[in-house]
Amino acid sequence: MRLINNMWNYRHLTLKLAISEFKLRYKNSILGFFWSLLEPLLILLVLYIVFTNMMRINVEHYQLFLLMGIISWNMLSRGTTMSLNSILGKPSLVQKVYFPREVLVISSCITALLMTLLEFIVFGIFMLVFNVAPGMTIIYFPIVLFVEFLLILGLSFGLAALNVYYRDIQYIWGVILQAGFFAAPIIYPISIIPEKYVWIIMLNPMTRIIDMLRGSVIYSTSPVLGDGMFIVIAAFGIFVVGYSIFLRLEPGFAEEI
Repeated sequence: MRLINNMWNYRHLTLKLAISEFKLRYKNSILGFFWSLLEPLLILLVLYIVFTNMMRINVEHYQLFLLMGIISWNMLSRGTTMSLNSILGKPSLVQKVYFPREVLVISSCITALLMTLLEFIVFGIFMLVFNVAPGMTIIYFPIVLFVEFLLILGLSFGLAALNVYYRDIQYIWGVILQAGFFAAPIIYPISIIPEKYVWIIMLNPMTRIIDMLRGSVIYSTSPVLGDGMFIVIAAFGIFVVGYSIFLRLEPGFAEEI
């Protein structure tokens, strides 16, 4: 209840901080906002060349398959990475101005979401180029994307709070993100993983989220009910744990910074 009230009462501040952070991210760069579009495309180009010519991965609409995976993972990576220093990086605000500290974390996650939405515009252009039209299953896309946002928000609350007390968290999380990029089926389909290891990969909610986003937009397949329930429960559980950590550690933020 507290979080909902704070989000509503401070919605204008949250949005203003999110937009300001979005603008500052590309301040003094020549291409500006276009970097948010070029980044996934450059990664796509490199990975596409490597995995189509060297690894010989045979996946229908592999360009879109790969781009969807990159964009989805980038949303998680950006959201959590930016949120890590959302408290620690604003000492003057935290120590001198009173407002709910949740606003700083939420605004960082919204910034990551805005960047992702821009990338999905490019994704739509790619679909037109490759003559792939989404079916009715695209209605599941915003639902799954919201679940991913909830997952990111939960992780961000926990990471931002812990990073204030334990600065090693940012380095540990960076390593986890790098490992997770290759552990999740972003550049390869789940079908190439030995069956006895599939259950391990499926424990990662991002595996199912990426798979559902691809299915709903590219392949016109509806999410499996079991997978849908799993990601909702996982995202909500991580959110509750992350926010609980945040509330527990919040009183000492000003002193620790």
